[in-house]
Amino acid sequence: MGKFKKSGQREMPELNTASLPDLIFAFLFFIMMVTSIREVTAKVEYNNLPRATELTKLEEKSLVSFIYVGKPIPSLRDKFGSNSCVQINDKIIQNMSLIHDYAKQEEAKIMDERKKLMTISIKADANTKMKIINDIKQELRRADALNISYSARDEIAK
Repeated sequence: MGKFKKSGQREMPELNTASLPDLIFAFLFFIMMVTSIREVTAKVEYNNLPRATELTKLEEKSLVSFIYVGKPIPSLRDKFGSNSCVQINDKIIQNMSLIHDYAKQEEAKIMDERKKLMTISIKADANTKMKIINDIKQELRRADALNISYSARDEIAK
């Protein structure tokens, strides 16, 4: 039988970095898949949100659909004028009955047991006339979309 003997100090082998680019690309691919990108380009200005004191955050954003109300961006003012407009998805609409269709389409995307949790969030500029908001609410009522939230900013934050 042979004897076991220590043969001096062993050197630490070098770290093999050949697979490092594969790991980086896999991580990058993962980040790209789980990150959500803004789906709608704002065509109306709603930066001046109304102020409120009692605010709550929306719980499940996947069940929220947005309606934007405000003056058209400067590049679209020639076409739509300077009065408040309504934007759903990437279109400025002038026919309020399209809101009914939009609410029904958004509801159809949600599974049956969660449809009652769907919320329509109205992001309206503070200078928007109440008639437009009332027309939107009437169309949502007609579409049986009764969960409505209004986007606002905190009164304390100035």
